[in-house]
Amino acid sequence: MYLLLIPGLLYYLIYHYWPMYGAVIAFKDFHIVRGILNSPWVGFKHFEYIFSLDKFGQVFRNTLWISLLRLFFGFPVPIIMSILMNEIGKKSFKRSIQTIVFLPHFISWVIFGGMLVNLLSMDGGVVNNVLRATVGTQVRFLTDPQVFRSTLVWTMIWKTYGFSTVIYLAALAGIDPQLYEAAIIDGATKIQRIFRITLPMIRGTIVVLLILRVGNLMQAGFEQIFIMYHPGVYRVADIIDTYVYRIGLTEGRFSMAAAVGLFRSVVNFTLLVTANRVARSFGERGIY
Repeated sequence: MYLLLIPGLLYYLIYHYWPMYGAVIAFKDFHIVRGILNSPWVGFKHFEYIFSLDKFGQVFRNTLWISLLRLFFGFPVPIIMSILMNEIGKKSFKRSIQTIVFLPHFISWVIFGGMLVNLLSMDGGVVNNVLRATVGTQVRFLTDPQVFRSTLVWTMIWKTYGFSTVIYLAALAGIDPQLYEAAIIDGATKIQRIFRITLPMIRGTIVVLLILRVGNLMQAGFEQIFIMYHPGVYRVADIIDTYVYRIGLTEGRFSMAAAVGLFRSVVNFTLLVTANRVARSFGERGIY
């Protein structure tokens, strides 16, 4: 069993823990030629500068707002979907629904973004063609700043909820069928069985996934936004990750990008610890 853990441990050591050494450039005036060790130390200079920028306040608010919308509207979706799928009796129909639900998760954002353009664009988009034919109007899903943020949220939910659904289905499979049989004998309706048996039995899984989601609150989905956004919607869609990409890679200000990324990681870590402590105070196991 311990040998099976080695590939996973190596992955995290190489790609997650070892790169933490590079975070020191957030406190240095980093030059590629000089390297990390020989670059001059500047302390919190870059942090003070980015916190004074109006642009940083905007991307911070965008990141937080998009993440909260995804959490509020997206977190219940896989729970509801897994319960509905668990109630399907016909196995062939259930497998078909599972395939439809899981498929978007295995499609890269590059391909999925192209599909969304074909679906939502004003020029020949399937959705807007239907809207024009039925109600006589169109919606600028990808260009209107007032609509684009909502488009980001519901497309992210559509793309990612299938993976969480798998986890909840696995948790549902561990519920003792005798509990449902006893409830049926006692006259419990299907709704009563869901609220009195199903949800309480998977509450631990729900809490763990909720803690992990809260711990990643400052990660609003770089791949999706990077593929779908454009300067016309920067005001509502530019997040910390895309901001770090622009100032770090395209402008070459690596120390500033590292400072912004380190700030985001510290916030995520704080949220994770806080959410776990709150969960444990309510009697849940948490993640540690």
